[in-house]
This record gives sequence, structure tokens and C-alpha cells, in this order.
Amino acid sequence: MRPLPAAAAALLLSVAAAYYVYVPLPSSLAEPWKLMVLDAVFRTFLHVGNLAQDLGISHYVHVVNYIVSQVEIKGPRSSETVRVTDTSLAGVQARVFEPKGMDRRLRRAVVYFHGGGWALGSGKMRSFDLLCRRMAEELHAVIVSVDYRLVPEVHFPEQYYDALNASQHFLKPEVLAQYSVDPERVAISGDSAGGNLAAAVAQQMATDNSSSVKFKVQALIYPVLQALDFNTPSYQQNGDTPILYRSLMVLFWLEYLNGDTSFASSLLANNHTALDPGRLDAVETMAKVNWTRLLPPALRKHYKPVAPARGAPRIVDELPALLDARAAPLLAEQAVLRATPPAYIMTCEHDVLRDDGFMYGRRLEEAGVPVTHDHYEDGFHACMVFSVWPAKFSVGTRSLKNYIRWLDRNL
Repeated sequence: MRPLPAAAAALLLSVAAAYYVYVPLPSSLAEPWKLMVLDAVFRTFLHVGNLAQDLGISHYVHVVNYIVSQVEIKGPRSSETVRVTDTSLAGVQARVFEPKGMDRRLRRAVVYFHGGGWALGSGKMRSFDLLCRRMAEELHAVIVSVDYRLVPEVHFPEQYYDALNASQHFLKPEVLAQYSVDPERVAISGDSAGGNLAAAVAQQMATDNSSSVKFKVQALIYPVLQALDFNTPSYQQNGDTPILYRSLMVLFWLEYLNGDTSFASSLLANNHTALDPGRLDAVETMAKVNWTRLLPPALRKHYKPVAPARGAPRIVDELPALLDARAAPLLAEQAVLRATPPAYIMTCEHDVLRDDGFMYGRRLEEAGVPVTHDHYEDGFHACMVFSVWPAKFSVGTRSLKNYIRWLDRNL
């Protein structure tokens, strides 16, 4: 058999690569081909991780984080405008960004939690490092990027406690004084899973009378806020849209709550929401994620609720954290929401978590909390951290600019 000519082999490889990279995307999504390439890279990392786990070599999370760390993890390098140091807050690792040239004047501050499904990423990654540097420069604020522990070493509620303990430690008067921070001007913020932690900590701190210092505002960037309905309109619409697929979000939840991954198919079908009708709190709980009331008609569109009459309610018994507001802040009581600070919420049209943010914003408003909501019709999950070369998206640049502008005006 004659060897395949080099040109033909190159053509076949090109076709195979194009087939792997190509994903059908809505025309309204920002820079679709660039997103396809980014998604292909991320999927490759996941495939390598899953292969290593199937072969018994290592947990897929360890593999993905190792690959990313070889390119993305950066040391605490200071610049002419920002002093960067790695430290520990109540035993929790954190990176602190301090603007230079502020004399002894009191400064604003932001406590920030990175995203990554409670499993991936780090505040030391290039993308988050650059984000916090820019915030420190433009806001002339101290930015505290918290490196909470990750799956699989720990599961809920450990990530929550890391976030809470670090926040409480930073808000101590003596620590704020150390960094010359005005105790009346501290924000809490985070993206995706970090937005989940920020919302949960904001609720706890707002109702904790033992703390003399409170967060002034909360800024939640495409936050994940509930795990009772994986068939909201945004989950149905964007289930196969990069870079956060519906099936991946379910896996992240199961890993976070230390649940059996065999539950995934039941969660995708909403079988876990078939709560025991004898439970007094079942109706009240589901009302908090009732998107037919909490979402505007423009988002509900033609989608129908997926609510099985019979399912697998035992999942809730085995994973009680599904109903825990510390894991799912959307389930908080109205009195708790009422105590939380003014909120900024960012959502993206092409994101499975879009409706989580919309429903939370609606519940906060009903509780009397001022809410500013920025929604990006051409946005996708995690777009805000993709605002620098080589993964620079126009919607990332716009969303980051508006996020910082809101903080500047409200903090």
C-alpha cells in the first residue's frame, strides 16, 4: 500500500481538526470562531483529565489544574502601580493587590472569589491576576483574591467556610487598618462558583451581629445559585453552548456536594425535585426557583417547566446540601435577603446560569434590596475574564469595563 501523500495527510488532519473545533453557535454570540477555538482547548484539557482518571492515574481535576498551571499560574509580581503579595487570611491562601501612590489615605477594598466550579482555577492564574491588577489600578482599591480549597481535596461546606473565614478575618478592624482600608467601603464579589461563594458569604455576614464591619455592596458575575432545576429556560437553551455545558455544570455540583456521579442523569431530568409531597417545606422551597414567576416573559419564551410527578427524591435525602442556602443562595429566606447589601449582577444570554442570576435579582428586589443588572445579549459564560490577549473578546472588554465602573460609582 502506497503511503498517503503529505498534502493529503495534511488535508485530512485539517478536516479532523475543524470537525473537532466546530460547534454550532447562535449568530448573536460574540466572535463565535474565537469561542470555538477556546472551547476546543478547554474540552481537550477535560478529555485528557478524564482519560487519566479512567486509567486510574489521577483525578481529572488534578490533571486539568496541572495543565493550566503550567501556562497560567503566575507569581506575586509587583509593578510600578500595584504591590502584589501572597498571604494567608485565617489559614486561607490569598493574593493581595495594593495600589501604590495613595499616601496614607483610606482606600476601598474588594474581596474576590474566582470561578471554576469549586474545583478548577486559582486566584494566581494569569486571567484572575490581571483582572485584580486592573481593579486595583482603576479603583485605587485593595483587592483580596481568595484561594479557597478545591474539589476533590474538600467538598461543601469547606469551600464556603474558607470564603467566610477569609472574609471575616479581612474585615477585622486591625486587618483593615493594616491595609489602610476604609471599613465603610468594602465589597464582596466573585464570578461563577466564586459568585456563589460571594452571595452565600454576603448573606451570612449581613445577618451576623458579631461583626462590626459589613460589606457595602455585593457584585455577582454570572453566579451559580441553585441546583434544584437544571431545566430552566437558560439551561434548555444553552445546554450545548460553550464553555459551560449543562452536563458539566451538573458534574461540578455533584463534585462540590460530594455526591455520586451516577446521580447526574436524574439531576439532568429534574428527578431530584420530585420532593416528598408530605414535606411541609417542599412547595415553599420550589417557589424560590419558580422561573415561571421569577423570569420575565422575554426569557421564558416557549420553554416549559420540567417537573416530574415521580422521580428520585432520595437524592435530596442523600444530598441535603441541595436545600442548603449556603450552597444554593437562591434558596435563602426573604428576611436574609433583605439584610444583604446593594447588588450588582451580571448575566449572559448564552450561559446556562443566566436564569440563576435573573431569579436572584428578582428575589433581592422583592426583598427591597437595590439591584443593578447588566445583561449581555452576545455574552457567554466566563466572558469577563477573557478581556486580554490572546483570549480577548469584545464582550469581555465591555463587561469588565462596566463592572469596574459600577464598583467605582457604588463603593
